[in-house]
Amino acid sequence: METSMGLQAILVGIGATFIMDVWGWLQKNIFNSPPLNYALIARWLAFMPKGQLVHRPIMATPSIRGEKPLGWVLHYLIGIVFALTHVFIWGEAWLAEPSVIPAIFTGIVTLVFPFCIIQPCLGFGVAASQTPRPWKARWLSFLAHSAYGIGLFGSALSLHICSVIL
Repeated sequence: METSMGLQAILVGIGATFIMDVWGWLQKNIFNSPPLNYALIARWLAFMPKGQLVHRPIMATPSIRGEKPLGWVLHYLIGIVFALTHVFIWGEAWLAEPSVIPAIFTGIVTLVFPFCIIQPCLGFGVAASQTPRPWKARWLSFLAHSAYGIGLFGSALSLHICSVIL
């Protein structure tokens, strides 16, 4: 991946993750349903070198210093990695002419990670099966990752429009 394409993918990842966060804000403030606390991701990663991959649940694991800002950094890094992967798969042509279907497809495919890796390791079960309301958790994850996909498209389209104007 050439530098310009890589930089564009990084910017698209930041934008898409931001759109996902806007959805999280709406989810919390309008629908009164809190999004994932990214500090839990930092806590999970901090305990890996100590040999603890799975928690029962992560909230019972002691917090670590700085987990909230570290969690947010990790959240954006993950968003960037997903965007880089998306651009690697769909290519420079997608950046030049972004289309919504591949972007939403990528957003939905990224559900594999929380459903099959993160949620089980945090003690929530596969696809949130061990939570009090699994289908609500699954639906909210689906909406958040769909927002990420829409953000991929919107960010790529914004970059494309800026490149045409400038």
